Amino acid sequence: MKKSRRPITKVKNPEPKAGTKDWVIWAAWADRITFEDIKSRTGLSEGEVIEIMRKSLKLSSFKLWRKRAKGQSIKHRKKFEETRKEIRRKINKNDYI
Repeated sequence: MKKSRRPITKVKNPEPKAGTKDWVIWAAWADRITFEDIKSRTGLSEGEVIEIMRKSLKLSSFKLWRKRAKGQSIKHRKKFEETRKEIRRKINKNDYI
């Protein structure tokens, strides 16, 4: 059997099976997956995701994650859309100057 010449790409943190506790933790750490997406896939609310993270992570890791999740508008779709609108407004204003 002939081997492929394409290199095998290894991902540092591959996506675990959907619906598992590991997937919830992986998705919560991912920047582009919102809490709304997690709820639609697993049925878990933001509070339930926070509880899973609190129980599963070390205290220092949990604190880092909470700081990161609170500070990012991406984790909440509504905040993300608002910040995108602000960026577009700024860009459009600069186009006319």
